[in-house]
Amino acid sequence: MDFGEQALKLHKEWNGKIEVVSRAPVTTKEELSTAYTPGVARPCLEIEKNPELSYVYTRRHNLVAVVTDGTAVLGLGDIGPEAAMPVMEGKCVLFKAFADVDAFPLCIRSKSVDDIVNTVKLLAGSFGGINLEDISAPRCFEIERRLKACCDIPVFHDDQHGTAVVTLAAMLNALRITGKNVGDISVVVNGSGAAGIAVTRLLMSMGLKNALLCDRAGAIYDGRENLNAEKAEMAKISNPDKKRGTLREVIKGADVFIGVSAPN
Repeated sequence: MDFGEQALKLHKEWNGKIEVVSRAPVTTKEELSTAYTPGVARPCLEIEKNPELSYVYTRRHNLVAVVTDGTAVLGLGDIGPEAAMPVMEGKCVLFKAFADVDAFPLCIRSKSVDDIVNTVKLLAGSFGGINLEDISAPRCFEIERRLKACCDIPVFHDDQHGTAVVTLAAMLNALRITGKNVGDISVVVNGSGAAGIAVTRLLMSMGLKNALLCDRAGAIYDGRENLNAEKAEMAKISNPDKKRGTLREVIKGADVFIGVSAPN
């Protein structure tokens, strides 16, 4: 099956993969007056007295914002916020289908860290959680840090933590099957963006000692020039033997290879 052609056909038929469905009946005058005015004023006033009640009287407790700027969409790269919408809708479908969590896409027309942080911060009162999605590195790290500092709801970056969690699960199962210990193996990670750095950090927190990250220029090591702040930080705690060279060279002898880079 040509999934691309099939997807194009079905996306046109679906005309969007998500929709808003009312949970409140409004088939009578009484029902309308309860769900909307004048009855709705009562829960509004209760929330005014205690904003935490917004989790009780509204859908906020089960609503996640899926936020992107469209700069790192799957393997497509920087395709813009509108072009990212099918992926964001798809993530909302996964939230609902597999966890019964309502999610709504927010595709922001700006690559500015300040703009993205301020936009999410101002909208945070409408949601119970924030899922950052497909935002390019290293900006994604700063955006996540700043949002966690200024928002009073959970902030999760899927490309970092979602990828890291499933990679760790696979690693633990592989170690169990082979009878090896995480502290005794060597791992090479190709791709030093959001996913690669998060995967490496999580594996190291579980006891991995010999991890080596690669980017387009080859192995990352302490003292290498032209590293951004995130890569420079990783260089200090990884690649204990300070190996240098291309991926082809440093992968020799490694027990595990993890590929999370863009193609070519």
